[in-house]
Amino acid sequence: MQRTEQITAKALHAVQDDKYLLSIIVAKRAEQLANGAIPLVRVDNREKFTDIALKEIADGKVGLDSITDIK
Repeated sequence: MQRTEQITAKALHAVQDDKYLLSIIVAKRAEQLANGAIPLVRVDNREKFTDIALKEIADGKVGLDSITDIK
């Protein structure tokens, strides 16, 4: 199991080291997960939505395109 610091560094690299963009994507994806979205990575029942979102971003399964609402 990876440490949170390693996952965060990998996720930050995935968004071209833009910490503000990363925080927006994590927040939006965590909101989607809280509203019933299915996680795209293996999760432990004790994990927080923000940790799951961070893992999804680090694995390249979620990005800016995934969180934008199309109206």
